[in-house]
Amino acid sequence: MQEYVLKNDDFLVSQTDEKGNILFANDDFCKVAGYTLEELVGKPHNVVRHRDMPRAAFKDLWETVKSGKVWTGYVKNATKNGGYYWVYATVYPMFDTVTQRKTYMSCRRKPSKEEIADITVIYKTLN
Repeated sequence: MQEYVLKNDDFLVSQTDEKGNILFANDDFCKVAGYTLEELVGKPHNVVRHRDMPRAAFKDLWETVKSGKVWTGYVKNATKNGGYYWVYATVYPMFDTVTQRKTYMSCRRKPSKEEIADITVIYKTLN
């Protein structure tokens, strides 16, 4: 599997509805993940979930944001072509006053090699 290493100025952004379906993705997200915006909108965000990610990490993410709090953490995502990339993500719960619905905004940046090495060890201990 080929790793895509984010550039220092890559900033991946996506927004989902309450069920995790993608409403928006910026150009950096589309470029890194290997999808067009049209391919992503309406799809579950887990289209980029990598099989190495422990379920416990996403359980914690969803419990945190659904309670109205901001979640931060490291995520290994899959690309469309079978590769992968690491991000440090911050997920914000939001309320859309126009649609009267909760949405979630995720902003992601490049983690350091040391951060990836450290979290890889931790994630191997989780389910």
